[in-house]
Amino acid sequence: MPPIEFTPNRHPSLGIELELGLVDLQTSNLSNAFNRLVERLPDRGGNRFKPEIIQSVVEINTDVCQSIGEAERDLRGRLGVVEAAADALGLGLWWGGVHPFARCDEQQVTPDERYLKLVDLLQVLARRMMTFGLHVHVGVDSGDKAVMICDRIMRHLPTLLALSSSSPFWEGEATGLHSYRSKVMEGLPTAGLPPLMRNWSEYVWLVNHMVGTGFINTIRELWWDVRPHHNFGTVEIRMCDMPGNLSDVLSLAALMQCLVKALSDEIDHGAYQHDCHPMLVAQNKWRAARYGNKAQLVDSHSYEAHTLPQIVDNLVERLSPTAEDLGCREQLERCRQLAAGPSWAERQLALAEQTGGLPAMVRELIAQSRVTSA
Repeated sequence: MPPIEFTPNRHPSLGIELELGLVDLQTSNLSNAFNRLVERLPDRGGNRFKPEIIQSVVEINTDVCQSIGEAERDLRGRLGVVEAAADALGLGLWWGGVHPFARCDEQQVTPDERYLKLVDLLQVLARRMMTFGLHVHVGVDSGDKAVMICDRIMRHLPTLLALSSSSPFWEGEATGLHSYRSKVMEGLPTAGLPPLMRNWSEYVWLVNHMVGTGFINTIRELWWDVRPHHNFGTVEIRMCDMPGNLSDVLSLAALMQCLVKALSDEIDHGAYQHDCHPMLVAQNKWRAARYGNKAQLVDSHSYEAHTLPQIVDNLVERLSPTAEDLGCREQLERCRQLAAGPSWAERQLALAEQTGGLPAMVRELIAQSRVTSA
């Protein structure tokens, strides 16, 4: 097999991917409208507005950005374009980990060879993929470092999930979980927490083994919660539910950018890697999915449980010098507010009760999340 080369990215550059649901504003239900929407987008979407496996999702990607401020300007511009196209079609954009009452059997698969092969392989698991996540890429300067950061950042992934939890419903029922999306994703055979790897060579061996044995067709079918991205030269963090608005997206992206930069600096300085048992990460992830920002997560050093506000306060204090260097101190500080709540899962639950049902809740949150005037 040809070697998998890592493209170095020396600046802690940033790329953000948003997965947003396409909603019919008359019914508040998901609409299989991507093909109609893309006809109204510049260059039929190009590389910045992409389909997903089902037609009721639009993926919005930034260019490579050097700061959170640049990413915000990029996203506001792109979201404005999509909102205008959606308005013309009577559609709204849903910001949340899953749509609260859409049904899997009503979703149409995107007629793309890769997606059709995935549906044939994964069967019902693929048809459950009406999920919407936030993916953040942060540039690093070597493949070995990317793999090491994926290992070292794992203990922080449950914190990111707890902060972003926004999927308490599934097909019209309250699940009792704050992030049901994370459980749907874990149903895929190559999703969830990644295996522990020591260096780039070990990662390449694993990918080539999985392709060579026919377990996956391409490297793109590794949907881990965090993964190296060889083409972009990044660590890609895929743990988060889609938060309910752009401001919270930017705060979470700032936290992720600061974490990757701080871990990269520690590696450069030869810092010792404290072992964090994968089972501990998995248990913390479950607590984050179950309780959202009310979760108590176990510290990998002391083995004591701490509240999310305590964990985030400590992280923000530790990462503040890094945030100053990266120009995202304000966005990082807002993570304290996310930890204090209410979470987007809690807001959905409360608003559904206040408005008398899920359709009214969907319309209200769509209106609140707009970046342009209706």
